[in-house]
Amino acid sequence: MFLCFISYKRNQSVTYLKRICRPFTFTTTIINININILFLLSLLLSSYPLPLIHPLQTMPASLEPLDLGVHIPYHFRCPISLELMRDPVTVCTGQTYDRPSIDSWVSAGNTTCPVTRATLTDFTLIPNHTLRRLIQDWCVANRAFGVERIPTPKQPADPALVRSLLNQASSDSAPIHLRLSSLRRLRQLARDSDKDRSLISSQNIRQILLPITFNAADELKHESLALLVLFPLAESECAALASDSDKVCYLSRLLSHSSLEVRVNSAALIEIVVAGTHSPELRAQVSDVDEIYDGVVDLLRSPISYPRALKIGIKALFALCLVKQTRHKAVAAGAPAVLVDRLADFEKCDAERALATVELLCRIPAGCAAFAGHALTVPMLVKIILKISDRATEYAAGALLSLCSESELCQREAVTAGVLTQLLLLVQSDCTERAKRKAQMLLKLLRDSWPQDCIGNSDDFACSQFIGEE
Repeated sequence: MFLCFISYKRNQSVTYLKRICRPFTFTTTIINININILFLLSLLLSSYPLPLIHPLQTMPASLEPLDLGVHIPYHFRCPISLELMRDPVTVCTGQTYDRPSIDSWVSAGNTTCPVTRATLTDFTLIPNHTLRRLIQDWCVANRAFGVERIPTPKQPADPALVRSLLNQASSDSAPIHLRLSSLRRLRQLARDSDKDRSLISSQNIRQILLPITFNAADELKHESLALLVLFPLAESECAALASDSDKVCYLSRLLSHSSLEVRVNSAALIEIVVAGTHSPELRAQVSDVDEIYDGVVDLLRSPISYPRALKIGIKALFALCLVKQTRHKAVAAGAPAVLVDRLADFEKCDAERALATVELLCRIPAGCAAFAGHALTVPMLVKIILKISDRATEYAAGALLSLCSESELCQREAVTAGVLTQLLLLVQSDCTERAKRKAQMLLKLLRDSWPQDCIGNSDDFACSQFIGEE
């Protein structure tokens, strides 16, 4: 059927949009049609008004009408998304778009203006403040219809300003208070948006900050460190830091600083260095410093009101525990008890790292003994199965397997906590194959620990197979 008439004249061709497939994609077709038929069709369609559809747009999957009781002015809509613009910007061709839409258009490799098809000779986006204020006024005027006022967007950093701040921050002759002010301004810009962070990173920020972090006055060191951890380091830079024992010892001393923010930033840089260094020898060299484990584990004791300390602390501890020969240092620093006590305070991805760290520490005798000695370890691991995520389930099952392999007491605690039901559900779930293998190995290990009335009629348990680790 005809969906939208564009124009018509007597005895001339008519352009209309035709639905050709699902999802609803439209093409333009030219046909000759009698004006009387056209008149009848227009009467028929007038009872079913349809919104204007851009010729190059694809209709949404949901066709439910959005009736807010208000019509959005045409010039307030982005030509790309057809939605109300929140951050209107003008390109070199004079056309105005919403910033996220035109950014996505250019990021996809397009070099032409979406409306005029003219080549974009300059990709500078100029904020259209006048249009943005008009849109805000319109939103306020239509507040009764449920239209919320768009916020005033933060403008991207000016490249010239970034270069000026970097020059001032790196100048040894500039007063300290001006250098501190420049570093703080750069940190604020880097936190504002990913685009600003990319702009700052493109100005060789790491080469400027690394000397300041280790060779300037204390205030400058701490402010430079806070900015440095916002940017990833190259592998060569990580290796250079890891191989410099003086710098590693300096970072370990910062982990006992009176300022919690300084301690968190120091742990963040240690995690970046350990995770970014490919050499096992250099990673082991960093992980061999006892003070690092003490400081990182102490971060995990931070109050929940400062979640960044927990996030950075578990990231750093996990990176350190990937080095097998120094895991005993984490156990000596009290990591097992802290991990069990704080597991409920982690967000999902951090909880996965915490459980992965638990499994790593359970692979060494000292870690296994420490976790087995905590009354909440086994019940907590049993409860986590199939609760947080597939990865968390896999790590919890692996830790239980290690604990139950070494301790009959842990086997009895696991049975009491209801591990049988959890493992049988896990084996039949859509979880990862590695998680299922660990569950099957644990079922076989605990076969003699089940009460007879629990397994007498269990076909699932009787059929479970032992599958060794690959």
